[in-house]
Formats: sequence, structure tokens, C-alpha cells
Amino acid sequence: MTIELFNEEFKGVSGKLKSYLLRITASAHDAEDIVHDTYVRASEKLHTFRGESSLKTWLFTIASNLAKDNLRAQKRWVENVTDICRQEAMGNPEFFREAMHISATSTQGAFEIKEHITFCFTCISKSLPLEQQLCVFLKEVYEFKVNEIATIIDTSEAMVKYYLHTGRAKMTNVFDNRCALINKEGICHQCSELNGVFNPKQKFQEEVVKIEMAREAAHGDKEQLFDLRMKIIKEIDPFESGAAALQLHHLDHNRNVMEKYV
Repeated sequence: MTIELFNEEFKGVSGKLKSYLLRITASAHDAEDIVHDTYVRASEKLHTFRGESSLKTWLFTIASNLAKDNLRAQKRWVENVTDICRQEAMGNPEFFREAMHISATSTQGAFEIKEHITFCFTCISKSLPLEQQLCVFLKEVYEFKVNEIATIIDTSEAMVKYYLHTGRAKMTNVFDNRCALINKEGICHQCSELNGVFNPKQKFQEEVVKIEMAREAAHGDKEQLFDLRMKIIKEIDPFESGAAALQLHHLDHNRNVMEKYV
């Protein structure tokens, strides 16, 4: 493969690569740095690429290895990360001042419920063991096949299936117990609370019914609701959406809180 062709194909993959790295690191800065390092590493080793996997799989393998080196040294987050970070935010006027400034001035400062759903998944997924988190995102969001994931995380297909089963089950149960959008007894009401702050004139229930997951909550089973949540995540680029700046600000806050908490 020529460097010219590589550059062209890398450009086509880089957006998904960056969003994947954001979702596993919870850091826009780290995601951007690792994308850059992935490009450098892949460029240097381009002569070793034999086409035994797709270029996309090869690049995700390099990026995942770079990310894992850093992530393994970090403690995993707790399941109730959003509760803890909400309490911290309530006592931090500067956080809300900055958030309201972003909302008022940025073209990516809207508060959107769908975007916040993806934000919550990113935060809570960091409570999974690392391999489970990687497998869930690679399969459910970035649509890699099991054999490709085995290559990316350097394990067997049997282990990938195990990680997917356990990771998916854990996240399904967490959201079934927590999320007020899919369970009337769910303890997390952040979507409605934040919508009230940033969209005070908007009728929350009218916005909720636009979300298929919320419409199906009354009669959909847990697995179906998980799939609908994944559908929402796949549709949103966390760097390019109309709510990106606001949610990245929120994510930065949560990461800083968790670094002190865990």
C-alpha cells in the first residue's frame, strides 16, 4: 500500500477511531493524541501491513493497544458515577457557569436527550472490566465481527463472546435499574433535570416520545431496549453533533471527579 493510499484511507477511518477512543478513555484530549500516535505508528509500520485484516481493523488494533497501555493503569469507574458527579456539579458553580456559556455561545452547545443517553453509556461503561468495555463498543457500536475483535484485543473468539455476553448483560441490568427513561422506578433523572436547565421552555415528555427506546420501554424487553440504546449511540458522533461541546464539557467534569474518587 502506498503512503498516499494509506493517508486517504486513514482519513476515512479517523472519525470513527476518534469517537471510539473518546468512549473508552472519556477524554477528548487522549482520544486526539492516540489518533495522532496511531497515524505515526501505522505510517512507520506500513511496510508490515499484509492485508490479512482490513486496514480499519489494523488501525483499531494499534489504537486499542495504545489506549490499553494507559487504561490498565487506571482504576475502573463505579456504576453510580453519574450520581457522584451530579453531586459534585451541584456544589460547583463554575461548572454550571461554563456550561451555560457553552450553551449560549457554541454552535455545538445544545442539550439533546439522545446525546445525553450516549454520554451516560460512555460513563457507566467505564465500570466494566476493560476487555468487556472494548468488546461492547467494538461489536455493538462499531460493528466489528467477533473474529476481528479477537484480532484487535489479541484474544480468542471464545473469550470475545464471553466478554460480549457478560458486558452486555451488566450494562443491560444497570440501565434497567437506573434509567428513568426505560423504567419508571429508575433512580436517574438527569435527562429530565438537565433538559429543564438548558431547555426550560421545552416540554420534556414531548421530546422523550421522539426516542424509540423510550416509546418501547413499557413493553420492550431488556435486550431490545439495549439494542435501541446502541442504535442511538451509533447514530451520534460525539465530536460532531449539535450537543458535542456541552457534552464534552460534562464528560471532562466527570473524568476529573472520578480521577479523585476511585
